[in-house]
Amino acid sequence: MRRLSLGYSPCPNDTFIFYALTHNKLAADIAFRETLKDVEKLNRIALIKEFDVTKASFHAFGYLRDKYCLLHSGGALGRGCGPLIVARNPINNDELGLKRIAIPGKMTTAYLLLKLFAPFANNIIEMPFDRILNAVSLGTVDAGLIIHESRFTYPKYDLVKLIDLGEWWEKETGLPIPLGGILARRDLGKQVIGKIDRYIRQSIEYAFQHPEETRGYIKKNAQELDDDVIDQHIRLYVNDYSLDLGEGIIAVERLLKTAEKFYLIPHSEKPIFID
Repeated sequence: MRRLSLGYSPCPNDTFIFYALTHNKLAADIAFRETLKDVEKLNRIALIKEFDVTKASFHAFGYLRDKYCLLHSGGALGRGCGPLIVARNPINNDELGLKRIAIPGKMTTAYLLLKLFAPFANNIIEMPFDRILNAVSLGTVDAGLIIHESRFTYPKYDLVKLIDLGEWWEKETGLPIPLGGILARRDLGKQVIGKIDRYIRQSIEYAFQHPEETRGYIKKNAQELDDDVIDQHIRLYVNDYSLDLGEGIIAVERLLKTAEKFYLIPHSEKPIFID
């Protein structure tokens, strides 16, 4: 049996998606050695082509297209699920450039959206996503760019939402927000990549059919253990686009072309998919 390395995040949407694939629940002829890392660490690891298959931000994919192709299944796209900018007190958009903003990494799609929305915002501080709310609350930074579970928990820190960057993107483009996808090394070849894509879809279908079976694995790895937060997280980030990107590819292409236009990612002639 062929064995491949697989990287994904410990966030509930990813552990929900990959549970069946990594727990021998599928009739697959490929075995996966999984490694769970924060999405920004996954982005950085992908730059050195360490994993055969990996979750990555679409911003990072802009730098990885020569090495990796995008899979049809497993991605995070949707509406009402974009990153937020939060602060202790209201801040005008034109003042953001003067503020210290904590971000979850320069390769995240959240940061790319921030640069598209406020290109003058350059006083940034990188930190793990799960430290940002506390840093904003303590005044270590003036504002925070938040993702993942933080979208649901920031009110507990008495913070206010300044801007929903996903909502801004949707109004500007009419398209869903493309956050991240599953990438496979191009040198695996079309046949193997096609199998991986099918297995990931089957893994998602299994999780939808057996949600309680996935719960222990999800909670073992989650930053936020509250069941309601976990359920909200999965409902928001695992959807029809996760089963098959479908017309969501239009949003991915729009994001990448816009980023190329403003020289935020390198230009590439490589096709997004290998098929």
